[in-house]
Amino acid sequence: MGISKKILGKMDRLLGFEVAYAHCDIPCGIYDPHAAQLAAHTVVRMDMLIADLSKADGASPETRNKMIRYVKVKEEHAEICKHEVAVIWGDYMKPEHAKANPELNELVWNTLKLAGKAKQSTDIKDAEALLESVQKFAEAFWKTKKIETIRVKSFYPTERTFVYPKV
Repeated sequence: MGISKKILGKMDRLLGFEVAYAHCDIPCGIYDPHAAQLAAHTVVRMDMLIADLSKADGASPETRNKMIRYVKVKEEHAEICKHEVAVIWGDYMKPEHAKANPELNELVWNTLKLAGKAKQSTDIKDAEALLESVQKFAEAFWKTKKIETIRVKSFYPTERTFVYPKV
């Protein structure tokens, strides 16, 4: 063990530094489920495009190329959903949040599972279930901050809603 590590360890024991946790480990205090919602909308949109494309000639190189790209984007955005929800759940949420919102842990677990299912499927219902779960998570997140939410129809091609803080 190096001398600087020993000195810092002794200072920590002497001064009792508080450990800080955050998604960027600063902590910055910036958490927002908006990115998870945007990613879930993208998963829905990719399933819409895949459904439209499946009606086309699937043998052409252009059609195959589009399909590969749609699937790739859908996979990436389902992972973004999982990452964003997991970061907020792991770094922001505290035991008192789970106590005040008893459904929180199951909601997170289901959201992560739904993201995996949406990756495996091209059924729009799976993508919509992911979006709905992410929106419920967004509502639960804002509830921990004692901020009311509102669902607003998006102007995106998905024509689904976003959860926003009511400010």
